[in-house]
Amino acid sequence: MYIESKGDGLIGPARIGRVTFSKTGATISYAGRSFQSLKGAGFKSNYFDVETGDRYWISGPKKNGQDSLYATNVHPAIDADVHDEYWTEIRGLPAPPRNGDDV
Repeated sequence: MYIESKGDGLIGPARIGRVTFSKTGATISYAGRSFQSLKGAGFKSNYFDVETGDRYWISGPKKNGQDSLYATNVHPAIDADVHDEYWTEIRGLPAPPRNGDDV
């Protein structure tokens, strides 16, 4: 999934990473955090961190790479465990070498 923090404004730091969903689908978990839907009540965000209340834009990654809510030159960091899968299966491109942003 594409996960972008909205805490500092309309465009924030973002990652591509693997999430898990609760049995009911109401909660998304990623990197030790839990997110729940704002159910349409968010301003430029669609989920919030259950513990901190911070707002996020979370969506499925797109084949064209335009995952953010707004067009930006900022590229998301890609978690190492999904790097190759993201490039080959989602984007349909050869996986480039991993860079320093990969974790």
